[in-house]
Amino acid sequence: MTAQPEWSATYDVRSAAELKALGARLAPSLRPADLLVLSGELGAGKTTFTQGLGRGLEVEDRIISPTFVLVRQHPAAGDGPGLVHVDAYRLESAAAVDDLDLESTMAANVTVIEWGAGRVEHLSDSWLRVDITRPLGGTPDTAPSGTLVTHFDDDGEDEVRTVTVSGFGPRWRDRLPALPLD
Repeated sequence: MTAQPEWSATYDVRSAAELKALGARLAPSLRPADLLVLSGELGAGKTTFTQGLGRGLEVEDRIISPTFVLVRQHPAAGDGPGLVHVDAYRLESAAAVDDLDLESTMAANVTVIEWGAGRVEHLSDSWLRVDITRPLGGTPDTAPSGTLVTHFDDDGEDEVRTVTVSGFGPRWRDRLPALPLD
């Protein structure tokens, strides 16, 4: 049986800066032991979103993709929770996720898992799912001929990403975070 969200909210972001800002605005709604499951195609902005979340949580260290190490832990700079950032792309099952022993770090941290949908929800009775979608394939008018749209450029003239945040479980029942964009 697939869990149904308590609520969903959708936001359109037009740049990496807006995606980071959305992550930063979500941070005050989070507390230790919260689980976020990020989904999106390669280059959609999962790590970019997590960078904004880390800024909002005021964690130490620069946030980069955990693709090659699977798990990166970023301690809190102040009194708030730290951030555990996981890339589950190469993990084939919930059992492989369990081998990471994330339960040992969840109580003191916000845990963000990229590519975890369908494999990590058993870690908590409540979680946020963040789906980031972007135009696939195609070439925007400003891209050199033949290049694929796979990442945000730094020029501020990016294609729109659609971010859908959905809350699952009792922690998020009637708790839709306010995430207005500037």
